[in-house]
Amino acid sequence: MSVTLLPKVRGKLTADAPLAPLVWFKSGGNAQWLFEPADVEDLSDFMAGLDPEVPVMALGLGSNLIVRDGGVPGVVVRLGKPFARVEAMNATTVLAGGGASGILVSSVARDNGIAGLEFLRSIPGTVGGFVRMNGGAYGGELADVLGAAFVVLRSGEQIELSAADLHYSYRHSELPPGAIVVDAVLHGEPGEPAAIQAEMDRIAAAREESQPLRSKTGGSTFKNPPGDKAWRLVDAAGCRGLRKGGAQVSEKHTNFLLNLGDATSADIEGLGEEVRARVKASSGIELEWEIQRVGVTK
Repeated sequence: MSVTLLPKVRGKLTADAPLAPLVWFKSGGNAQWLFEPADVEDLSDFMAGLDPEVPVMALGLGSNLIVRDGGVPGVVVRLGKPFARVEAMNATTVLAGGGASGILVSSVARDNGIAGLEFLRSIPGTVGGFVRMNGGAYGGELADVLGAAFVVLRSGEQIELSAADLHYSYRHSELPPGAIVVDAVLHGEPGEPAAIQAEMDRIAAAREESQPLRSKTGGSTFKNPPGDKAWRLVDAAGCRGLRKGGAQVSEKHTNFLLNLGDATSADIEGLGEEVRARVKASSGIELEWEIQRVGVTK
């Protein structure tokens, strides 16, 4: 697919773009094309003009993602600074761009005395990813606070979706394939900034204590099965510290996989599959991946 076959853009379009530097695991191949749109209209026009057969994938902070070593065909869309704004709409509501981080959203909410969004402080990722995955932690999830999501469909059409439209379940939504979240309206409740900060500090401390935050990792690897915790099942199956190539199951929190430095994405995904097999053998439970795996194997 040559550049002459792609729609004209005002943003940045890069061929054969390395994705490893953009994801937390620091592994994986290149995007056939990486598009960083200038604004919503630039994204919408590009999607409308792009051959419908070309796959499109959104990339946020890359915190919940294994990019396979053969790279990602089609177009990877990364929402940069133009999509990272956050503002209070009123005393209980925030408008957040699809590229805004959870820390930024919760901080702007705090500064405006809006409580109920503190849990976003603890989720590594962007608003677009939270909307797609029903991101949650520490007692909150996006389905609880989403008022509306503004989305550019694969066709380029711009639409508004409610939480009901997205049919949320645990770490899942029915966001249409190829759709990209550009804005979200999030509802909280009135609160005191000092109390909100205290809750954010509590969450940050709990996360620091229990998770390997200083490592090349990808966040929670597997979804918690009903009535149980993935980390407990992984530990019970004897997988704490298990290694494959340069990848390891974290000894600090067994629902985290680590790149010890030179792991390939095949090492990391292969280790995850080995863990799933051992958990199935020891408990009869089939763990579901929470981390997204994209692209082609080498």
